[in-house]
Amino acid sequence: MKVIADLHVHTVASGHAYSTILENVRGAVERGIELIAITDHGPAMPGAPHKYHFSNLRVLPRVIHGVEILKGVEANIIDAQGNIDLSPRFLKNLDIVLAGFHWDCHKSGSVEENTRTLVRAMASGKVDVIVHPGNPAFNIDPQKVAQAALDHNVLLEINNTSLSGMVRKGSRENCQTLAQHIARLGGRVCLGSDAHFSTAVGKLDQAVKMAEAVGLEADQVVNTSQAAIKGFLRRRGHDTVSVPSPQV
Repeated sequence: MKVIADLHVHTVASGHAYSTILENVRGAVERGIELIAITDHGPAMPGAPHKYHFSNLRVLPRVIHGVEILKGVEANIIDAQGNIDLSPRFLKNLDIVLAGFHWDCHKSGSVEENTRTLVRAMASGKVDVIVHPGNPAFNIDPQKVAQAALDHNVLLEINNTSLSGMVRKGSRENCQTLAQHIARLGGRVCLGSDAHFSTAVGKLDQAVKMAEAVGLEADQVVNTSQAAIKGFLRRRGHDTVSVPSPQV
């Protein structure tokens, strides 16, 4: 399975990542990646950028050194209702909205409570992708989450960093179970490096391996083509992805 995009990339703006946008672009070029999403943490995360950071992403060129840039956020789920830490005022001009559980922003509950919160986040219409849903610190019912993702046209992420064991240790089995349910239901996933340094941009090897192992076809993985990514985002209401802008 050939992937051409990385939809989960951080910059120095996140406060605990260490590369600039230009450095991440160079990392993408080195790995043959055509498109990256800049998805710094939402403002509820300690050290994250102010909300104005996300409204000013409009100054970024659409294409830098041949790599297309999606302007996004990794928002934080902040309560049991599935609310996230950016309001529609700041979300409306973003190309892609990722969201997930982070311990500093929302405490874990029971499996039933965590599942209900994720489903509410997906049902809100504000979230395009749920990130690292296999995190064992926030256990969920994988079948219910996979079905809700299909029902609400939301992608579940296979997070390469989670599979590396560097963070969220113990994620692999949960991620595999989720991916199996998605494959069975005919749903779709996205792959994200969750890069916090430029050399990790486009590093999706373990996520690809898992997708293939559970029987996900290439057309069930949006990272395999720009048309799949942009088609999905347009259906989600992100008309900005089709607006041209100068290259640099």
